[in-house]
Amino acid sequence: MRTILLCLLGCWPAFALPGAEPHVFKPAGDKPLSLYVFSPADHKASDTRPAILFFFGGGWDHGSPTQFVKQASYFAGRGMVAICPDYRTRQSHGATPFECVADGKAAVRWVRVHAKELGVDPQRIAASGGSAGGHVAVSTAVLSQLEEPGADTSVSCVPNALVLFNPVLDTTATGYGAKKLGTRCRDASPAHHVCAGLPPTIVFHGKADKTVPFENAQRFADGMKKAGNACTLFGYDGQGHGFYRKDPYYSTVVREVDKFLVALGWLSGETRKDTQK
Repeated sequence: MRTILLCLLGCWPAFALPGAEPHVFKPAGDKPLSLYVFSPADHKASDTRPAILFFFGGGWDHGSPTQFVKQASYFAGRGMVAICPDYRTRQSHGATPFECVADGKAAVRWVRVHAKELGVDPQRIAASGGSAGGHVAVSTAVLSQLEEPGADTSVSCVPNALVLFNPVLDTTATGYGAKKLGTRCRDASPAHHVCAGLPPTIVFHGKADKTVPFENAQRFADGMKKAGNACTLFGYDGQGHGFYRKDPYYSTVVREVDKFLVALGWLSGETRKDTQK
């Protein structure tokens, strides 16, 4: 029935991800936005599982929800509902980073509103992402002043945890993206809007990152702690942008994320052996 309805509405996702169920979460002209849900093998609609959303990177210019399929599959195997959302980019919709953030907020809100349908605990939703996707993830929590006209702000878009991989945290001249954001670069800069009451956060960053300076991550983590928020930063010597996608760092990082979620009480038991692959 759902397949027929999506076809009638002209809202069928642009592609399919093996093992994931697609859901259209936001209209966007003739290219509606979908998120792709990976559920545990023993999942039931009556469950209240923790969830994690993975936002892809690509400088807000391009990218695909396929980027985090490996991580999503792993955490679905650990008992979470793992979700890879799409969002507008410059290439797909002529979007600016502000629209990217708006779509990230819409995705978190959609998951929270549809928590019962998805078998998700609406108070255990993590936002994650790499590079510009990391910016989208952290902005759902930090940039409360950036709301798209018409957004349903009665539903919180603030996740309950943040998992960030070499994220864009400073969009001014001392970070990444100032030329793309122009005079509003500070408005979109998470490092400049840290406040008390933000969710527990873990950040992974290469110390040799030439795209997003490691100093930005250090400054953000320091600001989080100063504001009384829980924030752990892992820095990796000699590693550049996107290091976490390749072994041995993929395995190392996934294990640390797993430990972080265990510490929150969202997961239990030992990490799966397939982090070694």
